Amino acid sequence: MASAAMFSSLRRRRSPTVEAFLAPVDISDAAVLETLRAISAEVVSSFSDALRDVEFAEAAPTVFLCLKEMHLLLYRCKILIDYVDVSSKLWLLLQNHSISGHFHDLNQEISTLLDVFPLGEISLSEDVKEHIELLCNQARRSKIFIDDHDDWLGLRLYHFFDEFDHGRIPESTELHNFFVENLGICSVKSCRAEIEFLEEMIVNHGGDLEPTASILYGFVAIMRYCRFLLFDSEDEEDELGNWSYRTVKKGLVMQEIAETFVAVPKDFCCPISLDLMHDPVVISTGQTYDRTSISRWMQEGHCTCPKSGQMLAHTKLVPNRALQKLMMQWCMGNGIASDTPQNSDYVSANSSSALTSRAAAVAVKATTRLLVEQLSNGSQRAMTVAAREIRWLAKTGRANRACIAESGAIPLLKTLLSSSNPVTQENCITAMLNLSIYEKNKSTIMDVEGCLGEIVGVLRNGHTTEARENAAATLFSLSAVHDYKKLIAREDGAVKALVGLLKEGTWRGKKDAVTALFNLSTHTENCASLIEAGAIAALVEVLGQDEVSEEAAGVLAIIVRQPLGAAAVGGEEATVSGLIGMMRCGTARGKENAVAALLELCRSGGAAATERVVKAPALAGLLQSLLFTGTRRARRKAASLARVFQRCEYASFRYSLAGSSAVGMDTSFAGDATMAVPVL
Repeated sequence: MASAAMFSSLRRRRSPTVEAFLAPVDISDAAVLETLRAISAEVVSSFSDALRDVEFAEAAPTVFLCLKEMHLLLYRCKILIDYVDVSSKLWLLLQNHSISGHFHDLNQEISTLLDVFPLGEISLSEDVKEHIELLCNQARRSKIFIDDHDDWLGLRLYHFFDEFDHGRIPESTELHNFFVENLGICSVKSCRAEIEFLEEMIVNHGGDLEPTASILYGFVAIMRYCRFLLFDSEDEEDELGNWSYRTVKKGLVMQEIAETFVAVPKDFCCPISLDLMHDPVVISTGQTYDRTSISRWMQEGHCTCPKSGQMLAHTKLVPNRALQKLMMQWCMGNGIASDTPQNSDYVSANSSSALTSRAAAVAVKATTRLLVEQLSNGSQRAMTVAAREIRWLAKTGRANRACIAESGAIPLLKTLLSSSNPVTQENCITAMLNLSIYEKNKSTIMDVEGCLGEIVGVLRNGHTTEARENAAATLFSLSAVHDYKKLIAREDGAVKALVGLLKEGTWRGKKDAVTALFNLSTHTENCASLIEAGAIAALVEVLGQDEVSEEAAGVLAIIVRQPLGAAAVGGEEATVSGLIGMMRCGTARGKENAVAALLELCRSGGAAATERVVKAPALAGLLQSLLFTGTRRARRKAASLARVFQRCEYASFRYSLAGSSAVGMDTSFAGDATMAVPVL
């Protein structure tokens, strides 16, 4: 009796309460799915131990093989679901049929696997087997499913593309109904997400895209237009100065563009401008240069090769089409729009210029009009947003840069360079930098009254480090035009500010400053300005800094060609030791520049400078090393400097020999006083 009562009490204690059969009634709509997900996870975990009780036949290798295949299929399903989850709405519309096909293919593979699964080799209950059979039947009957509404939305999206492609801009009500009402793109943040994702797909997948990159660029441009048409100057709270587009990280000329450039292969850079070549041509010595740079070199009366120093047999420029094709492929692979030559003889069918469609051009033009209107008449916040968007819009593509300049944005950006708002100033100077990359925009910038002075003002007194660095990069870009080098050097405080940035800036600021100084130094009339601003001492000082030593030695090698420059360079006590140090530990290009600077110092600096060079410790050994391991130009310069060294040593030996003849000095070692200089 006691045991019966105890059993009854235990049963009551273990029985579920009445609440277990009642669903909660106070759950909000938003919490229903989350609650269901949590309950499902609890139910699954409750039966997680059931698999341990499944019994297999003694020899069941096919079972484990099928289970492994099932694991692989489920993992692929998870990857596909995750892909859909992180994709943008526009991308899902464009890939609607493809994604549906992927899900159907996985379903078919699961159906095939269930058909061959050896259920007889596993001890399962009849209920479980019945469920598996139902699943098999359902999988066999399934067909590819494409949602009719999604399909209609996709066709509607292409309709808008076609409208822009024919030069017709849809009504704002139509665009609002489609993007906001149907797709739920209801904020600036969601617009950005759409733009970022499509741009990321273009960069990461290059030419392996469906739809093609040119169409995707069109959709990006349309989405950017809608962002300003539908949401005006709206921006997220407190994010105006903190947000930036996701980019492919990549250094030198300008940070915004350099990040896009990735690490530009050295063979793609012009030896004169140090910038990515747009139109590579071969001269008579076999060296390749950018057409603009080498043409200017020849127009200045030079009849030698800038890199090798050899006399030019003729001045004919032969297009390097093989290199041009490689450069275009590299640009496309890294999502970079290159400014290719206008002449159709040099344009490849695979040119990145083909990536821009008429729809993109029309949408960019419409967007630019909205942005310029905000720059002209908007609030302070609207101006900052517009400047930032122009900054990013000008980051890619010659067509974009040309369109922005033609719309009259440059004079408006110039007025904002002196803004007291650090974010506004930084976005404006960076936009100016990006616009200056397009050759025709350089003259537009320089022709705007006071624009150069405002850029120099940002370089001298910019509110942020990035603003000052981008101002230096802008001067570098503008100084690619030979006629502007003198104007920039004469602008009050420009060279001195570059020297200050070289001495005290970040590594990136030093890089921008030294490359700008390099460009300015190639104009012979700028030598005095560089010396007066203290550039020589600063350049010598940074010879020991790996980030900029190569370019600093290159600037010194140019300046020292003039007597005034040679006197200033030779007057710095640390010059020779710094250049010798580069010959010992620098890069191949750095060693080349260092030995060239030392050679020019001997040629133009007089006897005292020559004596300091030839008496430098370990010079002979370093020259011997360069003669066998240096670049072609370095070997040639080393051979010339070795001959200078040889003459000075021989003269010194003759002098000592004359002084020692009275005491009968043995002169049998005279032959050891010279270096063996190979004929190159």
